[in-house]
Amino acid sequence: QVHLVESGGGSVQAGGSLRLSCAASGQIVGIYVINWYRPAPGKQPELVAGLTSSGSTNYADSVKGRFTISRDNAKNTVYLQMNSLKPEDTGVYYCYVATSKGSSWGQGTQVTVSS
Repeated sequence: QVHLVESGGGSVQAGGSLRLSCAASGQIVGIYVINWYRPAPGKQPELVAGLTSSGSTNYADSVKGRFTISRDNAKNTVYLQMNSLKPEDTGVYYCYVATSKGSSWGQGTQVTVSS
């Protein structure tokens, strides 16, 4: 099982930036994908950004051009660089990993963007 710990959340004004981190530990083998999610009121959690084992990325339309997902294999960490933040980006951001052994969620990190 993979254990995930998110960090980097905080409070910023609109237009500001934050970088979230998702540190993985445990059985880090056979990773298929690492995603960042955030709740969407009344809907399924929104996939904000995803990164596959081959390096492919995908983003929600609402964050394209503003958010960037990346990884540091040496540190077993995935990052979400968030620029030009908007109040509607406010929420708890969760890291999720799917591996050949199963899947795991982190505990979440709060992002608050004020106007």
